[in-house]
Amino acid sequence: MSNRRREFLAASLLLPAWLSACTASRPEERSRRRIVATTPMLGDLAKRIAPDADNAHLFGEGVDPHLYKPTRSDIVELVRADVIVTNGLMLEGRMGDAFHRAAESGRTVVAVGDSLPPDRLLHAEGSHGHPDPHIWMDPSLWSLCGEVLAHRLGAADDRGRDQYLERAARFSAHATELEGNALGAIDSVPADRRILVSAHDAFGYFGKRFGLEVHAIQGISTESEAGLADVESLVTFLVERRVPAVFVESTVSPRTIQALIAGAHARGHSVTIGGELFSDSMGPAGTPEGTWPGMLAHNVSTIVTALGGTVPAGGLIPKEFASART
Repeated sequence: MSNRRREFLAASLLLPAWLSACTASRPEERSRRRIVATTPMLGDLAKRIAPDADNAHLFGEGVDPHLYKPTRSDIVELVRADVIVTNGLMLEGRMGDAFHRAAESGRTVVAVGDSLPPDRLLHAEGSHGHPDPHIWMDPSLWSLCGEVLAHRLGAADDRGRDQYLERAARFSAHATELEGNALGAIDSVPADRRILVSAHDAFGYFGKRFGLEVHAIQGISTESEAGLADVESLVTFLVERRVPAVFVESTVSPRTIQALIAGAHARGHSVTIGGELFSDSMGPAGTPEGTWPGMLAHNVSTIVTALGGTVPAGGLIPKEFASART
């Protein structure tokens, strides 16, 4: 048994005791509520909706949430939290028991994706009925997630309800402006080149919102394996459509993308790596890419430039949206 597996089992066994020991630490006894999100994208959203809270997130830069298992320190963070913000939609599938126990102990657990309108969710081929969890790729959906979080926070904090809702509305307005700027940049890409090929199927919402044809080697979860037939089929697509660039992801090994490039080259078609995209995580903390709008703008700029379009000299992010807080 690996050390990581032992740590996970030990943390799971100790969780009920830790929850019991921490029951006395209730939200009303603290001057600031502690909000713990899972992904960096959710951490960024929580900071914007509740900037006066004590905010933290569990997953670090470059961490793949599909494969993540909670550590002992994660369990402690969940125990210390008053509010736990999760993506839902099975993204953090290996943490379900921890969230369930935290909710039973009196913590507020907000799964933002599970509250979205079902008709707004995508279902990728081979997803076995589970919705695509990559909802942060669509600014309009992510704005709805902000509203969900604001309402849930306000339900437990009557005095702060109006402020939460005002911040969510401001976030939505800025996200709409960012989306418009992104659409303008993507429109500069020749129509026959608006094709996004990546390692795993994380860009379904992105493609639908921004008018890109999306293809990936792996499914919506990085746990899925890409077979030789999948690679060969995509190589044929690259050659026949004369796709100029494919993209690697910060949380996924570039091995399969490199196989695509080699396969296309063997058939007389040159394909380049257009750049690295952020799919399941954001960039380093303290950088523009370490925020949700910066991550989205980076992805759009990288794709547009690689496919032959142009990005405005002033960038895509609205001035009021550039900081970590709105």
